[in-house]
Amino acid sequence: MIHTNWATMPTIKTVTCTQTDAKKFLVSNVLTVGKTYEVKNETEEFIFVIDNTGKVGGYYKEYFQ
Repeated sequence: MIHTNWATMPTIKTVTCTQTDAKKFLVSNVLTVGKTYEVKNETEEFIFVIDNTGKVGGYYKEYFQ
C-alpha cells in the first residue's frame, strides 16, 4: 500500500495546470489553471499531485504541462 505514504514522499517534479475543461469529471474545484503542483507519483495515463484540498489526487496528464 505505497499510496498511503505518497503525501509524505519526496516530490518527483512539479507541473503547471494548463486547463480544467473536463468532459466527464469536475476538476475545476480542485485544480487551478496556472498553479504549480507537486507530483508525488506518475503512471502512463495519470499524474498524482497534491491538489487544492491538500490531499493527493490522480488526474489525467492532459490537465498539466
